[in-house]
Formats: sequence, structure tokens, C-alpha cells
Amino acid sequence: MKDVRIRILQADLDDPRIVELIENHVVAARGQTAPGSAHALDLSGLRSSDVSVWVANRGEDVVGTGALKRLSEVEGEVKSMYTSPSARRLGVARIMLDHIIDAARNEGLRRLNLETGSWPYFDPARALYAAFGFVECDPFGEYREDPNSVFMTLNIEDSLARGSSRSH
Repeated sequence: MKDVRIRILQADLDDPRIVELIENHVVAARGQTAPGSAHALDLSGLRSSDVSVWVANRGEDVVGTGALKRLSEVEGEVKSMYTSPSARRLGVARIMLDHIIDAARNEGLRRLNLETGSWPYFDPARALYAAFGFVECDPFGEYREDPNSVFMTLNIEDSLARGSSRSH
């Protein structure tokens, strides 16, 4: 019987399966966002020393990605959240986001920020982030106000009090 559990592993950015998944994410994000408003990190951006990247595996299949970019000693940014179309609605994104929040907490970060699209394609992502306690906020870091973007933030200590982070 095939293993169907979702496992989160450190990403090997030289693995062709992972490269393909990230390239699919960048193409999808840019295809569903106005020109100049897509902020998905490509492989070169994910290779930065301030970014940690994970993949979600379902059996032998690579079905999702997620990353944490350190912005400061106390803040991070959720990046590159993507689930392959064949694995959507299996909880991959929820498991990945939980892992990223735990990693941020373990690194001593107190706040997580993110940018996502404002278009209907991104409705499921915004709903997921809200379910974890993220709330809309002003642009952060180098982002600027953009009608195609929604900015969200999470106080990690508050997420513990609400029980937003789940163990798997």
C-alpha cells in the first residue's frame, strides 16, 4: 500500500522534482496576478541564506512547498506556499503552514508576515491564513500598497494562545 501521509522535509533545491514544482508555482502565481504584482520567489530567491525552504511529500511524490524568509531578529515572512493541483484539498497547505509557524517560533521569531494576491484565485490561501490567525495589515518591508496584494500578519505568541498551530 502506498504511503499517503504528508511529510515535511528540508528542500533539496537541486532535486528536479522540486525544481519543477517551484517553477510551476512561479508560473501559476505570475499567471494569476497583474504584471509587476507577483512576488513569488523563484529558485535563485529561495537559495538566499535568509530563506529556509521545505517540501511536502506524499509517499514518494513532492506535492507542496513552503518557505520562511527571515526579515529581522524578530520577524519573518511566509513565502512560496504552493500545493500541486493533484494534491489540493488533502491538507498539504495546512500542514506546511503549521510547520513554518513552528519553525519561526523555534528560531525565536515573534511575528510572521505574508503577501498574497487579492484575486479570486487566492481566496483559498487567504482563508487558510485567516484560519491560522493571520489578519490583514499594511505593507511591510519593501512592499508598497498594491490593489493586487493582500498583506497579513500573525503575532506568533498570540497564535499559541488561540491554539492556531496544530501538531501532526
